Amino acid sequence: MSQTVDRALSILPLLARGPADLGQVADALGVHKSTALRLLRTLHEHGLVYRQEDQRYRLGARLFALAQEAVENLDVREIAHPHLVGLGERTGHTVHLAVYEENEVLYIDKVDSRYPVRMYSRIGRPVAITVAAVAKLLLADLPEPERRALAAKLDYPMYTPRSTPNAAAFLQELATVREQGWATDLGGHEESINCVAAPVRGADGRVVAAMSVSAPNVVVTADDLLALLPLVRRTADAIGREYSGTSTAKDPA
Repeated sequence: MSQTVDRALSILPLLARGPADLGQVADALGVHKSTALRLLRTLHEHGLVYRQEDQRYRLGARLFALAQEAVENLDVREIAHPHLVGLGERTGHTVHLAVYEENEVLYIDKVDSRYPVRMYSRIGRPVAITVAAVAKLLLADLPEPERRALAAKLDYPMYTPRSTPNAAAFLQELATVREQGWATDLGGHEESINCVAAPVRGADGRVVAAMSVSAPNVVVTADDLLALLPLVRRTADAIGREYSGTSTAKDPA
């Protein structure tokens, strides 16, 4: 990277901490004021910094607009898919990716298992919101008032004896999931199917998606599936880092 570009980019995190005058910018960069002024003027011309009436500089509106546009154009499914395929190849089990939209949790990607037994799930269809592991992760990340309001509106069908029976139990489970950072569905939707899930987090730490590995009891026990949780979490973290722009790694160690 050229020295000029490096210095200009160094100004942005400096101003992210608050407005600074010309002298402070020059001192932080270790350059003469004339050099700092030239860099600031260039950034100002592009709307990346703004000069206030008190002659101090702060980050410009164009920078925030660019950041918002970049976030809106991110496709978590496109970023996650190679990771999901890799996890499916390593485990042999069904892998799902889900998001929360308009009070529903939807599967947006799926990698089928290697064995003949197939899970009845389809991309674009809502999940069983009160029992699915991915749903628990996505809803646990909501602000508490929103969690409570949603829990009060939901129905609680007893798919199996292990299904979540009511709003109080659901909120308690969401609190546990929020604290531990992962979720399971051990026979809550179908008695023969178990699932472990981990959150995909954005740059702000919020959960933008959830991914899971599911398998029937005839293929793997619940304990053996739970043993895959560290790998599932590493995969979700790798997706999150790539989604946030902090890593380009495709396969967790």
